Amino acid sequence: MAEILYEDNHIIAVYKRSSDLSQGDKSGDSSIDEEIKKYIAEKYKKPGEVFLGVVHRLDRPVSGVILYARTSKALQRLNEMFRTKQVKKIYLAIVRERPPEDEATITHFLKKNEKQNKSYVYDNEVKGSKEATLTYKLKGRSESYYLLEVELHSGRHHQIRAQLAKIGCPIKGDLKYGFPRSNEDGSISLFARSLEFIHPVRKEKITITAHFPEGDIWPVFMDSVAQK
Repeated sequence: MAEILYEDNHIIAVYKRSSDLSQGDKSGDSSIDEEIKKYIAEKYKKPGEVFLGVVHRLDRPVSGVILYARTSKALQRLNEMFRTKQVKKIYLAIVRERPPEDEATITHFLKKNEKQNKSYVYDNEVKGSKEATLTYKLKGRSESYYLLEVELHSGRHHQIRAQLAKIGCPIKGDLKYGFPRSNEDGSISLFARSLEFIHPVRKEKITITAHFPEGDIWPVFMDSVAQK
């Protein structure tokens, strides 16, 4: 079972490891949503099918905070909040190349290739593309790598991976977007650090922050980002 970061009657947030599936797919591998359903059924002795709404997803090689809705009301409201950009999404990414600027907001147009499961990035709108915007800040560096904090303003397929690669900063381990070597554990060095939003029912501000991923590289940057 994934580590629970926050839980109440309406929502549940867990820590997704880089190998975990956010939602079941054709691979047939175990997924976090199915694990949570079993956990809720056992903990609250719920008979029958447990409701669990998938609010957003993280790519399989990405780790960090992932949020699910426990009621249809919470799901509907959270979906609207994500759609209207009322959720603050902060990621950390490790890259080898220093970005062109230490802080910038970048906008591109992304077009998903379903067959390749990859998004292509364009400076101008093309047929079938969607606008994608993020803000990055240089937060730290080691001998070989840089740490970027990324605030995601839209939620496109592989957005951070594709946009950082476009500016010459592919994420460590991300072969699909141009990094030369994979990480030993199959992950990429992209981490969903935190989610901040107004609770869909109680209307209070909620901030959910994940601990750093395990591995040799992340502890190097712990001092660069204030732990919450």
